[in-house]
Amino acid sequence: MSARHVPVMLDRVVSEFAPVVERVDQPVVVDATLGLGGHTEAMLTRYPTLTVIGIDRDREALRRAGERLAPFGDRFVPAHAVYDEIAEVVADAGRASVDGVLFDLGVSSMQLDLAERGFAYAQDAPLDMRMNDEDELTAADVLNTYAEGDLARILREYGEEKFARRIAQEIVKERQTRPFERSDQLVELIRRCIPAPARRTGGNPAKRTFQALRIEVNDELAVYRRALPAAMDLLSVGGRVVVLSYHSLEDRITKRVISAATTTTAPRDLPVVPASMQARFRSLTRGAEMAGEDEIADNPRARSVRMRAVERITA
Repeated sequence: MSARHVPVMLDRVVSEFAPVVERVDQPVVVDATLGLGGHTEAMLTRYPTLTVIGIDRDREALRRAGERLAPFGDRFVPAHAVYDEIAEVVADAGRASVDGVLFDLGVSSMQLDLAERGFAYAQDAPLDMRMNDEDELTAADVLNTYAEGDLARILREYGEEKFARRIAQEIVKERQTRPFERSDQLVELIRRCIPAPARRTGGNPAKRTFQALRIEVNDELAVYRRALPAAMDLLSVGGRVVVLSYHSLEDRITKRVISAATTTTAPRDLPVVPASMQARFRSLTRGAEMAGEDEIADNPRARSVRMRAVERITA
């Protein structure tokens, strides 16, 4: 098993749900980004009364996770959905609230490993990048049809790519004679656009463009902006949300939502704070927690992880 198959911060995530799961008779946690089900398997193993609702937009991930989690029977409830549909998924499962929600954001190990999905810049493959194969927009569609300004904006905002304008210009120029179909073509173009000194630092220079295209194809940031508040609204008192994010764009959203939810809206000099102005949540992490050096050595994907968690304290 490759390092990226190891669930990131596994013990830390599972332990974070212990205070609520162990005091509730029939606890329910939503794994909003199921993937191959590693975190869910660990939670179901540790907490014998727990039920996990596993959400994933990728049908192949659901199939594989279902096989892995079959020994747990009806304690695992799969749902084919995008995670901003979490309220509908929970209602369909017959619940009005849940005791925990986990977000492990970004691309899954399975999607990286299946070359035909087009997520990995290290393997030549069709430029697809759809997490849900029922969606229409592919990475090739973005490259071949978006205006130069839109391409530059996506690469700059979603990939934090310094050479976004130059790459966008070259994409538009090249597609006039050779439309983009496969990842090797794009990787080679990026290599030509980025100066040699910049290519020598920061890993593969294609990773930022591939990240940006993946986010655009799957509308990841907009979906997450809707999903995190919706998940927090579903929590019972004492319930917890745990978020693992892997780049600054996701972590900024998480930080902003958590900050708003854990801050009172009352003026500082108000002697008695009305319930409507009290913070509904408290932060369980001081800032963002990072993986330890030992875990990073065993699992390189953990290097960029940032974990934040909150607990609901009022109804």
